[in-house]
Amino acid sequence: MADIRRIERRFPDYGWSWPTGGLDQLLKAALLPDEDAAAACAGRWLDENDIDHVSFREHRLLAAISDRFGRKLAGHSAYPRLVGLQKMLWTKSRMAMREAEPALKAMTDAGCKVMLIKGASRIALNASAQRGRVAHDIDILVRPQDMQTAFDVLRDGDWQIATGVSPQYLRTRLASLRSMNFFKGNLGDIDLHQLAYDGSQRSEQDDLAIWQRADSAEFSGVGVLVPSPADRIALAIAHGGLDAHTHSDWLVDCAVAIRGSDVDWDVFLDVVARRGLAVASAVALSYLALETGVAVPDRVLARVLDMADRSGLSRWSAVLQAKPRTDFGRLVWLSRGLAKQLRLRRKSGRLRQEPPAKAWRGRPARNEPSQTLPPSVFSQAIPCPPTAGEMMLDITVRIRVPPVRRRIEMEINADDDHIARLRAMAISRSGGERVLRFRGKVTLDGQKHALTLEARPSRQFRQWDDEATVAAYGALPFHLISAIFSPLR
Repeated sequence: MADIRRIERRFPDYGWSWPTGGLDQLLKAALLPDEDAAAACAGRWLDENDIDHVSFREHRLLAAISDRFGRKLAGHSAYPRLVGLQKMLWTKSRMAMREAEPALKAMTDAGCKVMLIKGASRIALNASAQRGRVAHDIDILVRPQDMQTAFDVLRDGDWQIATGVSPQYLRTRLASLRSMNFFKGNLGDIDLHQLAYDGSQRSEQDDLAIWQRADSAEFSGVGVLVPSPADRIALAIAHGGLDAHTHSDWLVDCAVAIRGSDVDWDVFLDVVARRGLAVASAVALSYLALETGVAVPDRVLARVLDMADRSGLSRWSAVLQAKPRTDFGRLVWLSRGLAKQLRLRRKSGRLRQEPPAKAWRGRPARNEPSQTLPPSVFSQAIPCPPTAGEMMLDITVRIRVPPVRRRIEMEINADDDHIARLRAMAISRSGGERVLRFRGKVTLDGQKHALTLEARPSRQFRQWDDEATVAAYGALPFHLISAIFSPLR
């Protein structure tokens, strides 16, 4: 039996990042093996808190607790509200799954290998888990060679891209993106991944091995793959362990995988080493083993702690990022923000960027007094000259900007092809009419009759029913003053 060193609750040891207070109570109510002790934690939390005044993080754990205890909590005054909350969350999860089912089937019918990760994988293995596992978004992993096919399935199925860019633009960027978010209707929400892990946690060898270790499962009648038990634990820690407990049911996912599966711990340790997950794993597994009674093998915990202890200054950064955000003081908040930004820079630096995505930057142009102009539009054709080859294109537009600081986004596309992205900033909050000039190089094939200039939102929303949201993010109609092609000099 391996010796487990004492874990301190002082920085920079891993106990400093363990959940505390009400979050700790909820996790123990969901995870403690002793039913009476777990029920006591649930009762104390319900005595001390109002379900209506806590966040979605707590609601997700309350769904798991309601599923675990059912009518055993019926004597508590909060029980009716708890049951209502669970039913509401289950209904939303079920509706999100129903929206995703046709897309999943279309992907598999098109020849894509589809792996579900995070909460969706747990539901695929055990459909009854959806009573206690909130899954309002469905995380789908496909192989890089299937990314374009999966993307086309979502585009053709009228799924909206959350960032506001056009499908034509995003299709040119597929090789550089780890994941993309799509939504449809009121509750449909899909995260499409071609890499299972954050860009700062990549391992090309393990990116292939995760598919070889995957298990078969079924999700709403569609045959899918799910990660192996070891990979499910590693993925839960990778996605949740450095996110300051925005959600905390990833720890429940870890416990379910450990208790219900034959975990290949050697595979888990290899993944942790390859992907730099030692500190996040040390925080998570030490909490699960020492605080909630989850049976993490001593040799595994000892090895993870040893790897984490040897991780140098990155240990401090990871411990800061693992601490629940509700425990932040001002200094911790600032330090964690810096640590997270450094990780994000490392993440973006490891993603491929091809082809280069250099936007045309808008510059102010002379604002001539406007004559009688046709109404502004969101899209307008630009006739192409009957020429093949590279040319310069000068575009001048007049746009009325709302009185907010915001980005101005436009694109030039030609049918399914993306030509250019046009961007400008409205820094002043004065609003009013602006004339902007964009200039860039285009390649013509001599066959296209026209390009299309279109306004784009800077973010996408399910509903555009709020004036402030439209003003800050909506596509801005424009009047095309001129579009002039000229030879390269």
